[in-house]
Amino acid sequence: MDSFIEFLPDLLKAFWETLQMVGISFFFSIILGIPLGLFLFITDKGLFWENKFLNLFSGLLINVVRSTPYVILLVLLLPLTQMLIGSTIGPIAASFSLSVAAIAFYARLVQVSLCEVDKGVIEAATAYGATPFQIIKNVLLPEALPGLMRGLTVTGISLVGYSAMAGIVGGGGVGDLAIRFGYYRYETDIMIITVVILIILVQILQVFGDSIATKVDKK
Repeated sequence: MDSFIEFLPDLLKAFWETLQMVGISFFFSIILGIPLGLFLFITDKGLFWENKFLNLFSGLLINVVRSTPYVILLVLLLPLTQMLIGSTIGPIAASFSLSVAAIAFYARLVQVSLCEVDKGVIEAATAYGATPFQIIKNVLLPEALPGLMRGLTVTGISLVGYSAMAGIVGGGGVGDLAIRFGYYRYETDIMIITVVILIILVQILQVFGDSIATKVDKK
């Protein structure tokens, strides 16, 4: 009991750092992932801004990021992180590589959700004289909203796992705590506590995300 009380401040600090990393990268996955996924969709063949070169180029960049294991991506981005953030240590620095991974990951999920929208609805809107912007605002995004919300849930859960990996290079958070205490010091009880915290966090995200997706689903 005494050892847990001594460990509690470190645990609370690590939990806050995890929330920081996940929150920052989650935010950027929304504000950049949605436009990027939308761009991939509307530049595809047969759509109103069809552009084969831009579609292939942006898709290739996303595939490169998504196919690179996060730990390797994190290390590859360390020089750029140092340049932009001024440090490679801590949750803010780790949030940069997390954001890059999250944006690419969610952009593909956005594209998939948009592809599930009935093409007949788009054609009908075009026939009525709707502009591309009106189609995006009033047709594509509202119709794809349940899928977009489910994609956000999957992205958030993935970010929790990625944030734990960030502890390997001093990113902080619950993962860093598990490595320092649970792995290097062989304190199994601390390792179990950190795993339970991550499981609870994932469950909260899953339940919350599913409930929102259900509410916005009009089908």
